Amino acid sequence: MQSFHYPHLPSEYATVHVALYTNVTNSAEIRGRIVRAAQLEGPDGETEREAVNFAFLDARLICSPLHLQTAVYQAILAQVQGSIRTKTVHSEILWALNPTNNITEAIRRYGVADTTTALIVVRICSPELNDVEKRMSAVVSGTLSSLDALVDITDWASVKKYCKLNGEPALKAVAKDPAKERLLVEEIVTSSVAMKSVMA
Repeated sequence: MQSFHYPHLPSEYATVHVALYTNVTNSAEIRGRIVRAAQLEGPDGETEREAVNFAFLDARLICSPLHLQTAVYQAILAQVQGSIRTKTVHSEILWALNPTNNITEAIRRYGVADTTTALIVVRICSPELNDVEKRMSAVVSGTLSSLDALVDITDWASVKKYCKLNGEPALKAVAKDPAKERLLVEEIVTSSVAMKSVMA
């Protein structure tokens, strides 16, 4: 698990914990828990919502740690500025990643699916919350891996499809050099995430 700190932000949003899980075997169960948590009322609902109080992201659609951090930071800024478009700061990360403004589409594409085997889990919280990795591992059945493993997980074809980059002239120019193409895709996608709140 990696942690990032933003001391200039309000305390409850100043710390971000990110973990990559591979070989995930319980994605359908996680998805079911998220849906149930949203519907449960009373103390049981509060307990279950806290248990799954994370952003669950399909790792195949994340190009790099910078791509992810950009979306996370945009979500925190929206929360702090009162311009959040979804119900929570964690679901706002999914909205930030998605090229369109359709929240349902963002959750379907970038969130956990029944077939997800590589999952990025994000928790935005205050520095006082010190058992985040334990909480994550209580929900996800998989192998905790380094974020560096993303390089072998990203599904570049799907990234280009969802971001409508297949006809991009700049990419056609480097099509015969996969390394250059991936670098360019990452730059375009990360810039799009950074600019999304301005364009919305």
